[in-house]
Amino acid sequence: MRRGEGSGRSRMGRKRRDKNAADNPVESLEGKRIIGFGRGNGPLHDADMVAVHEAALALLANTGLGEASPNVVDLVVAAGGGLDSRGRLLFPPGLVKATLAGLRRDITLYGRAGDNDMTLSSGAVHVGTGGASPLIFDAGLGKYRETNLVDLYDAARLVDRLDHVHFFSRPVVARDMPDARHLDVNTAFACLAGTAKHVFTSASSPESVRDIATICYQIAGSETAFRDKPFLSLNVNHVVPPLRFDPIALNVMVEAVRFGIPVMVNCFGQLGASSPVTIAGCVTQTIAETLAGMVIAWLVNPEARAVFGPRPMITDLRTGGMAGGSGEQALLTAAAIQMARFYQLPSSTIAGATDSKSPDAQSGYEKCLNVTQTVHAGANIITQACGAQAGLMGLSLAALVIDNDMLGSILRASGPVAVSPETIALESIDRVACGIGHFLGEQATYARMHSDFLYPKTVDRLGIAAWEEAGKPDMRDNAHDQVRTILEEHHPTYIDAKSEMILRKALPILLSPKDQT
Repeated sequence: MRRGEGSGRSRMGRKRRDKNAADNPVESLEGKRIIGFGRGNGPLHDADMVAVHEAALALLANTGLGEASPNVVDLVVAAGGGLDSRGRLLFPPGLVKATLAGLRRDITLYGRAGDNDMTLSSGAVHVGTGGASPLIFDAGLGKYRETNLVDLYDAARLVDRLDHVHFFSRPVVARDMPDARHLDVNTAFACLAGTAKHVFTSASSPESVRDIATICYQIAGSETAFRDKPFLSLNVNHVVPPLRFDPIALNVMVEAVRFGIPVMVNCFGQLGASSPVTIAGCVTQTIAETLAGMVIAWLVNPEARAVFGPRPMITDLRTGGMAGGSGEQALLTAAAIQMARFYQLPSSTIAGATDSKSPDAQSGYEKCLNVTQTVHAGANIITQACGAQAGLMGLSLAALVIDNDMLGSILRASGPVAVSPETIALESIDRVACGIGHFLGEQATYARMHSDFLYPKTVDRLGIAAWEEAGKPDMRDNAHDQVRTILEEHHPTYIDAKSEMILRKALPILLSPKDQT
């Protein structure tokens, strides 16, 4: 009797929903970009952050950084810094504090089409690719192989169609380039040809910065247009920990700032290897090294779009390799991002550097743990959040698709809960409790089925019988199918024909037009 009554109620519910479908159109979450929301959660208390800050100031004032390029030495000394007898560049507290007071906070990184702008306001979290891996998993071969320029372009086209991947930071290195200049120029071009999302790349020399600026100005229509709405940024690793500058990278940053290119002021220290073995010590050193880069960027141009990029990494002390998916990594990253929020600076970091070689259970839990923690900490930009495998040594296109679903769920879970008389729904609860006994026929249930729920594309939610009947599909099989479909169908033309012709004449661009069709 009860089963029959239940079936009847369900049918009535469907009839009611059909009417509401016409009367109450809603905006679906399908195909909609979701921005994460971070609340600054992490392991450091307020007093801890003050202690780390004061220790970082002491390091900068007393130990300083070695191997600064002469032009940077002159710049810092003229602003009140010093050069000690050991040749180390010192940053007095007053200079650091002046920098922190003067640094630009209102930074937006732009896309070129669609809803792809990223405003780096407090709490806003954007996730994307990264890693610059030398290897890619070739599904046809069933193994990893060296990466090439077409792989980079294909990855950009794929990411262009993934809703929850907000930007494209080069995930692979094109190993088929003859030299560093060809690599820098062609990386920028292939990324910009493949996606309208904001692009992060790198440059090996100041000369390459000028080449990349040429590409950006041409695509934007003018230098002024690009400076107003920059759609490409440079990742700059200006330090070789512990506390030494990379002179070439430092000059790359200086040149990028001069050309109006936003810079991610990044610092990679490995806990127990190139930084102290304690999390507090590693964070302190990393913050000092990152602050030094921010000072220089600000001195070059107080209006520079410079993003605070602490990227401390965990070392597996048994092997000397990375342990980017560990719980300690999640703790370390969150602490570093808390310091960025302590300074109220736009921030960038890494999370998602799994040590797994394939998108398996290990990959899933390591990425989810670290990305979730970093989202809650409130990093504005999280690179390496998808696709990267094998401790950043390899890229999997299938993982990009799977991780896109993961990121959607993480970002959805980070959002606030809307609390209002409408969402508390006392009238609905009373009506259902005293009436039909279920909410399936309620207007709000149907209306919110698509507006409030995100449905992933690769995961399995079938019942056991239906799953068996469907051939026992695996998430990775679903992901490979999506990769094939997108790459077969999506051939964007984000660089107009005239600009492409001009750039091909001016620069050594090797991406073949046939690879773009």
